[in-house]
Amino acid sequence: MSEKQQVTLMVNGTQRSLEVEPRQLLVHALRDQLGLTGTHVGCDTSQCGACTVLVSGEAVKSCTMLTVQADDCKVTTVEGLGDMAHLHPVQEGFWEKHGLQCGFCTPGVMMTTVGLLKHNPNPSEEEIREGLEGVICRCTGYQNIVKAVQYASKKLGEQESEVEIASAAPRAKA
Repeated sequence: MSEKQQVTLMVNGTQRSLEVEPRQLLVHALRDQLGLTGTHVGCDTSQCGACTVLVSGEAVKSCTMLTVQADDCKVTTVEGLGDMAHLHPVQEGFWEKHGLQCGFCTPGVMMTTVGLLKHNPNPSEEEIREGLEGVICRCTGYQNIVKAVQYASKKLGEQESEVEIASAAPRAKA
């Protein structure tokens, strides 16, 4: 039996210290040790993408990453995107455009979408479909998922414009 290692992760904005086996996958640390079950285990072979999370801002299939590789990294799971009172634009897009059916792949699709929109804030339909290639949805034809990503892209663009306008506004003198 391997000696356990201490790792520190910033998970959804909270610093967490864990003792893990050196070969433990990140998906199992998130689910089994931290109780973040929104990250799903679909295939354990990196094919389905249901386990996708953000590690230091990049979309990563957590069934292919060792927990020790994430030491001192910022990890965001679907639970860290938003909540019912304050949905993230990606979550809102899936809600408004019916971008899910059974919901099993949805956390992975959402996290992949966040990563996609970080690198390409205004993707074409073709770029969206290409960006989601690593996530398999067995229930849909992806059309509503594409619409959800387009919705989120537009919403994020609007939010960015509002921030730019607010920061450019003249300040009142005290």
